[in-house]
Amino acid sequence: MSDEPRFRRILLKLSGEALMGDQSYGIDERIVVSVAEEVKKVYDLGVQIAIVIGGGNIIRGVAASHRGLDRVTGDYMGMLATVINALALQDGLEKAGVTTRVQTAIEIRDVAEPFIRRRAIRHLEKGRAVIFAAGTGNPFFTTDSAAALRANEIGAEVLLKATAVDGVYSADPALDLNAEFQPHLTYQQVLEQNLRVMDAAAISLCRDNDVPIVVFKLMEPDNIRGVVTGEPLGSWIGDSERVTPVG
Repeated sequence: MSDEPRFRRILLKLSGEALMGDQSYGIDERIVVSVAEEVKKVYDLGVQIAIVIGGGNIIRGVAASHRGLDRVTGDYMGMLATVINALALQDGLEKAGVTTRVQTAIEIRDVAEPFIRRRAIRHLEKGRAVIFAAGTGNPFFTTDSAAALRANEIGAEVLLKATAVDGVYSADPALDLNAEFQPHLTYQQVLEQNLRVMDAAAISLCRDNDVPIVVFKLMEPDNIRGVVTGEPLGSWIGDSERVTPVG
């Protein structure tokens, strides 16, 4: 495995569900420890790491609205759920030896800093991982959109979308045995084929600013590090060629 990172600054998008493990709800501390250890491997390479985390392990605004809760209220509840997850992940990262700051899109000053772009970049330059919580701070926007927005704001060279599967398929591989793995897609192909890797707003924002996306399996040892060092893991979404190791 190469020790040479191919990216200097990354944004890692984690779903809230990733923290559940085998549970049906909440946070599995063992998963938090495992994710923190994988992030530490990249941190030790000198890579600047920003993280956006979802809140689906606690509540989803869209799902709550389908049960009768006001959509805006549900979305704000979802934002607060991401803050809970961010604090749990911060604790895991700090215990793993990764200096970390949490910034939130809605102000909760007693537990986290408000999001300030220049401050976030300064943290990254000083070797601190930054976790962005509370999405964009606006209802009707997903944490995928927040990840794309923050990636662009901080000048991330790539957006890493960690999932439960090993990349993008032509259909849901759990439902369609004929689903084909897609190692490389353009932004337009993802939008036209409605592959639902990320929402359309997130894909479009990355396309407009040429930020590539790598979709890969999270719970596989060394996968985050492998993607960062240029191994051909997961699916590359972008109009440019995939970044690979020199030589």
